Amino acid sequence: METPSHKSPSSGNNFVERLAEKVGLAAKASTVYGDPIERGGVTVVPVSKLAYGFGGGAGNKAGEEGSGGGGGIAIMPVGYIEIKEGTTKYKAIRDPQTVVKIIAVSGLFSVLLVRSVAKLLRK
Repeated sequence: METPSHKSPSSGNNFVERLAEKVGLAAKASTVYGDPIERGGVTVVPVSKLAYGFGGGAGNKAGEEGSGGGGGIAIMPVGYIEIKEGTTKYKAIRDPQTVVKIIAVSGLFSVLLVRSVAKLLRK
């Protein structure tokens, strides 16, 4: 009776390593800091936040093999560096979603605080 051939357990690891390498190639300074733009004596360097992740797996059950993986990268603008007359300033770009989240959390906190105070006063 023949035994089914199996790939080595490292085949799944190689896949994950290749995936991590490809996703990691984007994680470099030129991705985070854009090309400088100069207009009217002012130089602006765009600044972004980079986040990436990956995962993968391999398996072998009852002679069947499988592997899979995935990865992703997100680049979000967060501000810029302004160089003007020998002075350098970092200026953040405000994300409107952050303000909405802060208001929502503050509102929830306020409701919980009022409920707690009301309970204490009833006792």
